[in-house]
Formats: sequence, C-alpha cells, structure tokens
Amino acid sequence: MLNPKIRRFLNPTTLLLAALLSGSALALAAPPQPGQPLPELALKDQHDQPWTVSGDTKLVLFAAGRKASNLMQTVLTGQPAGFLASRQAVYLADMSRMPGFVTRTFALPALREMPFVVGVVLDEALLADWPRPDGAVALITLQNGRVNTVSHASTEASLRAALGLVP
Repeated sequence: MLNPKIRRFLNPTTLLLAALLSGSALALAAPPQPGQPLPELALKDQHDQPWTVSGDTKLVLFAAGRKASNLMQTVLTGQPAGFLASRQAVYLADMSRMPGFVTRTFALPALREMPFVVGVVLDEALLADWPRPDGAVALITLQNGRVNTVSHASTEASLRAALGLVP
C-alpha cells in the first residue's frame, strides 16, 4: 500500500501534467507543409550526438524504410566528407520500425562508418505524419527555414539530380 502523501500526487491530473512537462507528449513533429516553417527537430545522429536542422539548410532528405535508405546509401557512397553540408542538405533516417536489436547491432554501426551525419529517428510517433513515399526518399526543400516544396526521388538518377550530381 502506498503512503497517503505519495498517493495524492499520483492522480490522473498530476500524471498528465508530468507527461506534458517532460516534453514527450510535445515531441511530435507536424508534417512539413509548403509555406510553413519546418518543424523543429531535436534528435540524435548516428554517433548519439545532438542533431538539428540548421537555419541555412536548403534540402532535407528523409528516408523512411529500407528501400529509401538503400537508395540514399547508393547515391552517397563514395561522396567525400562534407558533401551534404556543401549542398546545404541534411539526411534524416527513420529507423523506428526496425527491430531495436537490428538497429543497435547492424544499422547504426554501418551508419557510423559513413563520412556524413545522419539524423536518426527511433520513435515511430515522432514523424508519423511526414511523407513516406513507397521506396522513395522524401525531398523537402527549404527557403529561410520554411518549407518550399515536398517531393520525392524514387530512382538513383532523380536523387542524384536533387543533389546536383552528374548522372
């Protein structure tokens, strides 16, 4: 039996307030909409370091799913360190649907060997409403921190073109 002093603090209102103050209930990012500011993202990268989208970013590459991630890897493999930064682009990978064991044992170690930074989403609810074109990378162009366009690249050629690479 709980101490009466503790029990009075464990009522539904107090628990809801604690959840709201913890930030977990406020962490959901709205989907990117043209004309709107890109929702703030405070994530971690593949090295467990803080990751955000800076104000000078022009392109967010959002890969949700294995095919989209493989497409990103294919196009980015062999690019020099700083390649994405030179294009004012960031790579955001949603790994939330991947089993935790696979993420920790295989996916994150593989990403740590890449010469670029990847923002990693591990909470499925966080970006649940973001565009997830089947087998494609979502391309979110920004202008002064506001979403300009939302499109996708489903082929190596279209992703290379979005990154300004020669076909």
